[in-house]
Amino acid sequence: MVTTLLAPVGDAPWSTAEFESRLRAVPEERYHDRHAFNIRMHSGALSRAELRCWIANRFHYQRHIPVKDALITAKLPTPALRRMWLRRIQEHDGLDEGEGGIERWLRLGQAAGLDRESLLRGDAVLPGVRLAVDGYVNFCRLRPPLEAVAASLTALAAPDLMRTCVDAFERHYPWIEPDGLACFRSRISEGGRDSSEALRLVLSWACTRDDQERAVAALRFKCDVLWALLDAVAHAHCPEGS
Repeated sequence: MVTTLLAPVGDAPWSTAEFESRLRAVPEERYHDRHAFNIRMHSGALSRAELRCWIANRFHYQRHIPVKDALITAKLPTPALRRMWLRRIQEHDGLDEGEGGIERWLRLGQAAGLDRESLLRGDAVLPGVRLAVDGYVNFCRLRPPLEAVAASLTALAAPDLMRTCVDAFERHYPWIEPDGLACFRSRISEGGRDSSEALRLVLSWACTRDDQERAVAALRFKCDVLWALLDAVAHAHCPEGS
């Protein structure tokens, strides 16, 4: 009698609707808008020094977004996909000098009283923030396209957070020049479009339960990166003269 050994069969994939629901649940439960520091910021409870510390360290994250997007672009298999993702780099870096999201964040720093050259040098960047940002960039460098793109799905929650930021800054921090808030306003529309594009890719690429679970885990990792950034800022000593 011959016994045939069958390879174990993994769990069946979730339906597209269930998979999308699980992806959306991650930022709903773990996005950094729930962090105590962000809650304090949005309620107007931060000192000038604390807010400047956040801007300087968030800028370190923002300036690395086009770097991670370049790494993702290099992994994409078709010209159409690369063109689509390349637009993200152009929006952050600008097509010309003095344009783009990075420039808008520099102007937010200047509107808050920070020195532009100090921001570019990263003088105030905390070790924990460097570690978190390096971890995210290296994740996009080393992981396959599915996971790298899935990690970007924190953008699902970004438009609402950007609206909250604009309202909080206008209401509670009038000492910041209004023009500095352009970095938030631009991401309201960009974040919605970017998340829709990335979600379509992830839903189409993740064909097995293992693929789907790795995509959800990648999104959890990205939420942890943003949470760790705020942990570092929240525990920093921010003297009023900074």
